[in-house]
Amino acid sequence: MRVMGIDPGLRNMGWGIIDVDGGRMRHVANGTLRTLTGVDLASRLLTLHTLLEVVVREHAPDHAAVEQTFVNKDAVATLKLGHARAVALLVPAQAGLTVGEYAPNAVKKAVVGVGKAAKVQVDHMVRMQLPGAAIDSPDAADALAVALCHAFHLQSAGRLAAAVRAAG
Repeated sequence: MRVMGIDPGLRNMGWGIIDVDGGRMRHVANGTLRTLTGVDLASRLLTLHTLLEVVVREHAPDHAAVEQTFVNKDAVATLKLGHARAVALLVPAQAGLTVGEYAPNAVKKAVVGVGKAAKVQVDHMVRMQLPGAAIDSPDAADALAVALCHAFHLQSAGRLAAAVRAAG
């Protein structure tokens, strides 16, 4: 199964792809989609949409997940991030994928074991779980963490479904 994680951002949108085979996870690809500052919002969103479509088409994930946004003190920045997050949800949905959503602390808990882990700890654990991966940026590392989190949740759901079938 191929899982795509997306860390939404208007300036930098991280993405990461992993393959999951049983308990083994393997890095496939990762990157950062960048938009130009000073360009109007609609053009930046279109750029993100177009670039993310290329990634989805090129890597053909089976599942996708997006990190949820947190509300900060700057309402305008939060709203703009919400627009970028909409693109991150829309593109995989257009490709026919169901998209999981995870709060940042849930991603950190799944990957590091602590919901309040620092970015450097997340990056370290992503590198430990995906040895040899050349990670493009901190945003790409976060996206790979989202993919790992989603893979863990999919595996747990699969085990639960199998246990229910066996008990039934």
